[in-house]
Amino acid sequence: MEMVKINELMNIIVNNEGIMSHQMDVPLLQPLIEPMLELPVINNLIAFLLWESFFVLILIPGFAVLGILLLILPWIERKMVGRMQWRVGPREISPRTRGIIQLLADSLRFLFQEVIIHKDAHKRYFLQFPFLYFIPVLLPLLFINAGAAGSPLVPIVSDYGLQLMVALICLMPVFILGLGWASNNRFAFIGTIREAFLYFAYEIPFIVAVFAMVVMYGTSGSVGVVDAQAGGWWGIIQNPIAALTFFIAALMATARLPFDIPEADQEVSFGPFVEYSGIAFGLAYVMGYEKMYVLSALMTMLFLGGGSGPVIPGLGEISYLIWFVLKTLIVMIVMVNLRGVYPRYRLDQGMKIGWNAMLILALIAVAWSSIYAYITGVGL
Repeated sequence: MEMVKINELMNIIVNNEGIMSHQMDVPLLQPLIEPMLELPVINNLIAFLLWESFFVLILIPGFAVLGILLLILPWIERKMVGRMQWRVGPREISPRTRGIIQLLADSLRFLFQEVIIHKDAHKRYFLQFPFLYFIPVLLPLLFINAGAAGSPLVPIVSDYGLQLMVALICLMPVFILGLGWASNNRFAFIGTIREAFLYFAYEIPFIVAVFAMVVMYGTSGSVGVVDAQAGGWWGIIQNPIAALTFFIAALMATARLPFDIPEADQEVSFGPFVEYSGIAFGLAYVMGYEKMYVLSALMTMLFLGGGSGPVIPGLGEISYLIWFVLKTLIVMIVMVNLRGVYPRYRLDQGMKIGWNAMLILALIAVAWSSIYAYITGVGL
């Protein structure tokens, strides 16, 4: 009886054209999928799994890929930076795999450690902020278009996709400020103040760089942004100044070297996160990588043509998702690579870069886009 009710519910969902408007096209899997479509319940389940919005948000390039990258990217970072600095990292955990499961060991350690809350902390908010922080970090994935020109793959289609993503990204530092405030610790307070100063330094250039591309593309919708880069005419070619400004702002937003000023280990002992331990510290640790993934995905969509690339035989639309993830991974690796190249800037140097160099570059990018749009008549 319960099975019948579930099947009826799935039928209502699957047969609703407004909800299940488009299914993923995967020619390679069709011989396996077609026999299953004859089975009750399973046919609706498969249709739901291949629903474009669900597939893009949950699997590729959504939460599943994000989870995998959270496991392997710190390992890639340690390996790359170790080789650049001629250092030998820990290999005792898995010498045959060259330490690739070190992150699994670290995760288990964080999971089973005690979460210590010191007596002066604001306990309720101290425990809530690490979980609340996931909201503005993960919600931008709803508006990321991972498809190619003419083949959009986006969970939620909106004409205001870029505005919504920028608004959510600009909310992230507010939760970091909350983490530092809830800790009620002097080092956390100093790190929080640094985060606030750095936020004011990169926020305006970041927004202006995105606005420059909106002017150039003539749209702020996720679908239109990728369509405007058809034929290999990517945004990084159309407006390289905006791309450079966006990339530097992304480095500052993720507190990556040389802009890890709020979390400087040698100065403020991990800043806003100094009082966190156990699973709470583990969540705080991966936040930087989650922000890096979201900002790299946004850069891929804005400047690297989204998922545009040659179709891989047998994979259909999944080809675009694979290209999108590869481009995003390359952007993330470049960000990680800078850790082994540049030393940390002082706070005054970071502020000067944001307010002087980046703001000027962002305004030049807007002027460039305006002239381009006026001459070609393509943009706003």
